Amino acid sequence: MGTAEIKARAISGFVGIGAIPLLALAGAISLLSIQADASDSAATTHIIGAGLCGGAILLLLRAFITLQPNESAVLTFLGKYSGTLSQDGFWLVNPFALRKRVTRRLVTQEIGPLKVNDAAGNPVEIGMVLTWRVAQASRAVFDVENYQAYVTAQGETALRSLASRHPYDEEEYRHALAERQADGPLRQEGAVLSLRDGGDRLTATLAADLRDRMELAGLIVQEARLSHLAYSPEIAATMLRKQAASAVIAARRTITSGAVAIVEQALNELEDRLGGVLDAERKAAMISNLLVVLVGDRDVTPVVNTGTLYS
Repeated sequence: MGTAEIKARAISGFVGIGAIPLLALAGAISLLSIQADASDSAATTHIIGAGLCGGAILLLLRAFITLQPNESAVLTFLGKYSGTLSQDGFWLVNPFALRKRVTRRLVTQEIGPLKVNDAAGNPVEIGMVLTWRVAQASRAVFDVENYQAYVTAQGETALRSLASRHPYDEEEYRHALAERQADGPLRQEGAVLSLRDGGDRLTATLAADLRDRMELAGLIVQEARLSHLAYSPEIAATMLRKQAASAVIAARRTITSGAVAIVEQALNELEDRLGGVLDAERKAAMISNLLVVLVGDRDVTPVVNTGTLYS
């Protein structure tokens, strides 16, 4: 359950400021009274009184504490947790209590980049920017050894877990699954959430995982977003060439599909205007020429045939 946070007892520090002159005056009067009383016992009493006034002043000075906005002080007395002071201002607390200051301001921390294997087994580099703050100072101090190191460790763990559950690229992941299956066809259905295209859904998953982890230490995760994502250097060049080849193939497929539709439309319009059906050889020649013009990535040089198709 963790250490439950309780409110520390404190009074305004200005009360102590007002008491210091009175104690100093009482101590001075005790010292001046030593010369007036001739007896040794009276002198001893005055000296003890002056000493007590001086000790009280020192304790008051030790009891003062000033807190800035969004700052807390965790107090312990004789090894026991005595409360947390979270109200900013000038306060007077138990002078014998040990104090641990904890900031409650937002902290932006960059974690990574880390080298992790994604769901397809490819090594990737991934990093994130984590924004968090302390919500319960007592749990951050007593429930973990070092809450800042705890944030770093849990952030790296959550980042590695996310990367291992999702592929870098959906298409690459499907190809990897197909190669692993002995019978060939891919059995998995439905869309795969990839690291590259996950966007806000991955961010929400990562933030939810981190919130569960950080709650144990009294911390709140404000935001967690991926800041770095790339293939590991040893395979980056190969994967980029593969992605470029896939893009070229997809573009060629689109161009070819459009060219076939244009050729079909052109043949139909020619037959309608000529009022007859072209023979198979003429169709083949026309299709070949049109596809060269439409699919080729270079300008073509037309050749004018002055004879017949057969000579």
